[in-house]
Amino acid sequence: MSEDFSKLFYRIGDVGELLDLPASTLRYWEKEFSELRPRRNAGGLRIYSANDLELLRLIRFLLYDKGLTIEGAKEHLKHNRADIERKHQVVERLRALRRQISDMLDALGSRGL
Repeated sequence: MSEDFSKLFYRIGDVGELLDLPASTLRYWEKEFSELRPRRNAGGLRIYSANDLELLRLIRFLLYDKGLTIEGAKEHLKHNRADIERKHQVVERLRALRRQISDMLDALGSRGL
């Protein structure tokens, strides 16, 4: 997941697609994590900023990759956010490298090498 969050705002469907999460999960996390407060447009629809997406990526990392509970994730965000951000960046870089290596091996395999 090395998406470039270059737009100013994202709709909930876009965020769900980028992070591979259902909209219901995003709405639930909004209730659970006080830091996550997407703005609303004139029509009342949620619009997420790039900062919101980064927070969601960290929450997803803590819950899905690290296996923490909601309460555990809240505590980690509250007390160790900088450390979590560094670890998440390292994990994402390693995943990107793994994908690149896998793609190279696939390309070599298809050439019969």
